[in-house]
Amino acid sequence: MEKVIGLITCNYSTKESSPLTESRPAASLPYFGRYRMVDFALSNLVNCGIRTVGMVMPYNYRSIIDHVGSGKDWDLDRKNGGLFILPGSAFGTSRTGARFLLRDLIHNKAYFTRSTSDAVIFSTANFVFNVDLNKVYDAHKASGADVTVLTKTAPEKDPDVTAFDVEDGRVQGVHHGATFGESMFLDCFVIGRQLLLDMFDWYAATDYLDLFEAMAGDFGRVNVRTYDYDGYVAPVFSKRAFYRANMDLLNPRVTAELFPEERSIKTKTHDTPPAKFEVGSRVINSAVSSGDRIYGSVSDSILGRNVIVEAGATVRNSIVMQGCVVKSGARVENAIVDRANVVPAGTELRGTPEDVLIKEKAHE
Repeated sequence: MEKVIGLITCNYSTKESSPLTESRPAASLPYFGRYRMVDFALSNLVNCGIRTVGMVMPYNYRSIIDHVGSGKDWDLDRKNGGLFILPGSAFGTSRTGARFLLRDLIHNKAYFTRSTSDAVIFSTANFVFNVDLNKVYDAHKASGADVTVLTKTAPEKDPDVTAFDVEDGRVQGVHHGATFGESMFLDCFVIGRQLLLDMFDWYAATDYLDLFEAMAGDFGRVNVRTYDYDGYVAPVFSKRAFYRANMDLLNPRVTAELFPEERSIKTKTHDTPPAKFEVGSRVINSAVSSGDRIYGSVSDSILGRNVIVEAGATVRNSIVMQGCVVKSGARVENAIVDRANVVPAGTELRGTPEDVLIKEKAHE
């Protein structure tokens, strides 16, 4: 896909304040032990042949830069094209709209004007899905649309996503919050590069709005069409959604759909030895990462890299992130333990499936 460039907005906060996102943006949240949320957006773009990708950064960008580096693990460390780190607004877009702030796009106009591409594919990092964007782009060209938005029929009510009012495949309106059966926006769309540049002039006076908020009165003249995606999708805008999206992957059918061989999800590589299951350990229906050492009991849980579960310790229905140690006799249940924590011997961290306990990141 030589005539298309990509852009990922990473600089918005989730609606719900959480210890998980106090020191990092949602884009760099660890996912399924070894990945970060942004890996899915990056991999979707790279897997369809895009080799020029911009990333709009938040003020707390350190963890993203630490993860993506020069883009080598996504084949984006190159002389022509490659990975472009772009400045963004300190606090991202409004919490009541989609995630493409006009001000950020206009401030980075040079990224688009210096390109000779025909189109731009935009994405955010708060959705987990694995889509063939070649098919989306082909449908965009075949339909003659000005903009093609990736959508999915909402399986349930979700107040944190954006939904479209659609008639015969064409968008007539946009609103925040989706109800069951509506066309849920997956925060991914294709737009002609020249049209995008024209919109910078059209909407310059309202650069504080999201692109689709600004466009709302122009759906009559701008042909915005939907591309319905029927695969697995997980919107992550709250701690409960983050927990559920991780736990979904303990279902082998979901894992097989999200990680097909033909479209791998790429991430930063680490030189870490394989996990070791010591004599007397017990592990059931769990995802264990490299560098882990398991002496105790782990069930229905996800462990990040270099986690130690000592003898007599129990981890159940939980996410334990990189570098944590669960001491002997400790019990972790229905919890998210952020990285580098030590759970003292004999203590208990316990939440409920409806209200997951979060232990904030330890100071390293």
